[in-house]
Order: sequence, then structure tokens, then C-alpha cells
Amino acid sequence: MSAADPLEIEMLAMGLRARTASRALALAGAEARTRAIEGMAQALRARSEHVIAANAADLEDARSGGMAAAMMDRLALDPARLEGVARALDAIAAIADPVGVETARWTPANGLDIARIRTPIGVLAIIYESRPNVTADAAALSMRAGNAVILRGGSECLRSNLAIHAALVEGLETAGLSADTVQMVGSRDRAAVGHLLSGLDGTIDLLIPRGGRSLVERVRREARVAVLGHLEGVNHVYVHTSADPAMARAVVLNAKMRRVSVCGAAETLLIDRMAAAALLPLIARDLIAEGCELRGDSAACALVPGATLADEADWSTEYLQPILAVRVVEGMEAALEHIARYGSGHTEAIVASDPVAIERFLAEIDAGIVLANASTQFADGGEFGFGGEIGISTDRLHARGPVGAEQLTSFKYVIRGQGQIRP
Repeated sequence: MSAADPLEIEMLAMGLRARTASRALALAGAEARTRAIEGMAQALRARSEHVIAANAADLEDARSGGMAAAMMDRLALDPARLEGVARALDAIAAIADPVGVETARWTPANGLDIARIRTPIGVLAIIYESRPNVTADAAALSMRAGNAVILRGGSECLRSNLAIHAALVEGLETAGLSADTVQMVGSRDRAAVGHLLSGLDGTIDLLIPRGGRSLVERVRREARVAVLGHLEGVNHVYVHTSADPAMARAVVLNAKMRRVSVCGAAETLLIDRMAAAALLPLIARDLIAEGCELRGDSAACALVPGATLADEADWSTEYLQPILAVRVVEGMEAALEHIARYGSGHTEAIVASDPVAIERFLAEIDAGIVLANASTQFADGGEFGFGGEIGISTDRLHARGPVGAEQLTSFKYVIRGQGQIRP
């Protein structure tokens, strides 16, 4: 370490403080963690005008810099959205504390009493882009799981994040917990990310990136500590030939257009050829009326004159815009093959009334979330009853799907004996 690098010195100090705070938090007890999260929500409401003013300044800079509309939507806060963030904290405060929960207990032939107990992971580092609500969600979920956390949001919403963080610290301190339990990197310098990826001299236990492909790929490539990944949501809705037409129209429209900028938004519609002639023009009319651009294969374009011909890249693109790729498929097998080739393992949905088709889809699709007859926009930890989420994990190890408080714990085995020795 060079004395000429003040950012490195600052980041290493953050790691050490987080490690100390994590040890204290693990012993603080569920009630103290609950009080802290409740205090965060109260402070956020009390500071709402300050937070919204900070967000307005971020939005003005983003607008001047030519930020895309979908990204602006992710960045924007208003009183209703901020109250939604506070309500999410209320919900996280109300869920059961996972730390210390016994998940299994047994006695093998050796007579030992063995229990598996949930424990905090320790120190988390969460690197994310745009959405300032992640600052509050990540802090509260980390707190619920007994972890200290270092947050590094995008430079485009630094003012918003710092304003929210100030409220979070106020909530911590009202509960008698250290402000070091939730720390925010205040520098716009991209080198700060590199320091986090190094693990801060062993003080970080788990890195969680939440953002676009370039961020996640950089973290996975450079990280020197464990990573819980979140890739893009190239999500599909498959309309089976047995689908109820009214349900199919409602589900597809909501899956794509409720909020196009969320990772659970549908990006590709697959529809069986036997249903396409009657149903696809109606689905397309609904989407186009809401301002959605359709990019289809030749069969889809023949049925929807307003669609443009899709190219190969469209099938693997997370648009996060009012654009939907559409392909007419020859039944279930073709739909499964398309999703296996182009899907990102995030969220996939089928609309069907045939129970055999539904169960086959649910069984064979390899994704963190698989739905039958419901919108992909339910890919959200809050909708799962988690209170909130860090993101949707597309990993296969440790946690998959929405990452809530329980998914931010590890476990240990606690063994009680009566003097046994191993022969």
C-alpha cells in the first residue's frame, strides 16, 4: 500500500471497521436489528424532502448527460416511490430474523446431537447501478441477516445514495448500533470498485454485483472473494396452444409493459403456431397501443404488419425498453429449446390451461424463477414475502432467485456430546 493513495487507505479502513461492526452485530440480537431497521424507515420518512432534492440533482445531471429513458426511470424518486422504499423497510423489519434459526437436527449412530444453525455471512460488499432504492433494501436485508455491509452505488445517483445512507445511519444509531454496520463509498472514483474486488485485505466475505452485464462480468473476472451473481433478465413468456386468450393477453401485456426497466420484465414472447393466427394479432394490438415496438421472426411479422424483422441479437437482448422480441414456435419442444439457448436463467413463464404442458414446463426450465399463468413481473423479493431483495441471483450455488435476508446467511453445525471419542 502506498501512502500516496488516499482512496486505498480509506477503503481498507472501511473494511476493518466493517469487520469490527459485523462481530458486534452478530451478537446484538434480533430485537436490536429490528429496532435498527424500524429506525431506518422512520428516519427515511423524516428526511424525505432532503432525499428527493438530492435525487432531483442526480436526475438533472443524468438528463444533461443524455441518459436513456429506461435508466432515468430506474434512477427517479418521488414521494410515492420513496414511501414505497420506507414500506419495504417496514416489511423487512417485520419478517422473522433468520440468524440462529435451527434448520435441522439429528442424532447419528455415534450418539452426537447435531444441529444446523443459520449464521451471518459476515461482511458484504454490494456494488450496484442506478436504483437508489437498492441502498435502503440492501442495508436493511444485510441488517436482518446480521451482516455488516459496504455499499457502492453508481456515480449517477451518488447524491441520492448519500442522502438515503444518512437516514440509515440515523436509524442504526437510534438502536444503539455502530454506524460502521452500513457504510457507503462516497467517492465517484471507479478505482473504489477495484479495491472492493480485491477483498479489502480479507475483510470482505461476499461480493454481490447488481447491474448490467459489463459490471457483473467485471466482478466475476476480477474478484478475489466469493461472488453472488445477478445476470440480466432475458425473460420469456411462452403462450401454449391451450392458453386462455384473455389470460394470455393480460399476462403478456403486464409482463412486458408494467415496468419495462425492471429485470423481471419479459423480453421475448414465444407463441405456439396453432394459437398464433387467432391470438398473436390481439396480443400485438395490446402491446402496440401501450407504445411497445415488436421485433418478430418471419411468421410473427406476417401476422403483425407493424412488427419489424428480428435479427439474431434480438433473441438474447435485455432491452429494458418498450421493445419485445416475438417468435412463433412449433410447440413445447421448440419453446424449451429456444429458452435453453437464449435465456439467462432469470425468470420464465408459461400461459396454458393444459396441466401436462404446465408441469413439463415447470420441470424442464432451468431458471431461478419459473411461473405458470402469472406475469414475470412477480420476480421480486417483496412479492415473495421477503420484504425486499438484493437482486435475483442467476447462480446455481448458495442462493438462486430473489436474494432476501435468509439467502444472506450461512450456517454452522453445533454438536453436543456426552464425552464421545472416535475409535
